[in-house]
Amino acid sequence: ATGADEARRQVDQCLDAGVNLFDTADVYSGGLAEEILGQALKGRRDDVLVATKVRMAMGDGPNDAGLSRHHVVTGCEASLRRLGTDHIDLYQLHEWDGRTPLEETVAALGYLVSSGKVRYVGLSNYAGWQLMKALGAGGQLGLRFVSQQIYYSLQARDAEYELMPAAVAQGLGVLVWFP
Repeated sequence: ATGADEARRQVDQCLDAGVNLFDTADVYSGGLAEEILGQALKGRRDDVLVATKVRMAMGDGPNDAGLSRHHVVTGCEASLRRLGTDHIDLYQLHEWDGRTPLEETVAALGYLVSSGKVRYVGLSNYAGWQLMKALGAGGQLGLRFVSQQIYYSLQARDAEYELMPAAVAQGLGVLVWFP
């Protein structure tokens, strides 16, 4: 069986169990994870929500990483191709980028939402202050972040101090990685 066949079998198991959100990132296996997920979801795309992320290096060039308008927009278009879909349900900023003006990143996300390529936007691996700064910039530019993805487990409970209370106070959904 191919990786796509195995992924399709696993997607079937997930759907049978009531799972309907699949989260990946452009950088996972250099884009292969998105390709395999896209193949596994063929014919069932409307039954699920697909989340992916942008930020990490996808090449050696100066524009192949970070959260510049160029990388966010071209990264989204590449993810759409790999996933074999016309939209991403939740497009997440994978990590803070202290080199790119936050307003530039938020404007790029706004463009992707208004063009229909992205339905909702979220944040991943942001510290509390970074989260609040992003929410503020989004509010100023008319873009609402709907979620944050955080590291949280029985052994790593630091998120309880700032990130979880911020999510409650700001009305954000929380996606947990490595529980």
